[in-house]
Amino acid sequence: MPVFILGTYNEDGTANAMNAAWGGISEEDEITICVSADHKTTENFTRTGAFTVSVGTADFVKECDYVGIVSGNKVGNKLERCGLHTVKSEFVDAPIILELPMALECLVRSYDPDTCRLVGQIVNVGCDESVLTDGKIDPGKLRPITYDSANHTYRVIGEVVGKAFSDGLVFKGYMRRIRRIFIALILAVCL
Repeated sequence: MPVFILGTYNEDGTANAMNAAWGGISEEDEITICVSADHKTTENFTRTGAFTVSVGTADFVKECDYVGIVSGNKVGNKLERCGLHTVKSEFVDAPIILELPMALECLVRSYDPDTCRLVGQIVNVGCDESVLTDGKIDPGKLRPITYDSANHTYRVIGEVVGKAFSDGLVFKGYMRRIRRIFIALILAVCL
């Protein structure tokens, strides 16, 4: 699962963040994440109507892990303690973590405390130029991490193993040939 770092503002204006690995893009301009009601982050986005989602990276795996294992209900300066810095988003009332080079800036569309389902409307996607190649986000430069729940580890995404909407086309022609052969066999048996 992708490692998402949710950024919100506490009631005193300080930045807060948590690690959330249960989520993903659910529509073109929408992200859905599972966040339980007892998190400080939940209290914050419910109050402000906004949050950011930074992509956890291999370069900051310890910091990403720390904001997930320490509760914002108990430690008010989690980001400061692990050396992360923030600026206010230009689009939503939430902080952007400067060290994490990609962030989604979101407005709360809905939150259901019974299912823990947070749905955010993505109003802006920002990234540092250091992770771009030819104007596109380059996973090899970004080095996003995923959470492997079976082994309780973080893994880096990056190796290209195929070309989307292309590699599977080989079977389209293959299936047509199989159908033609199958029809020819049926006709041969029936005649």
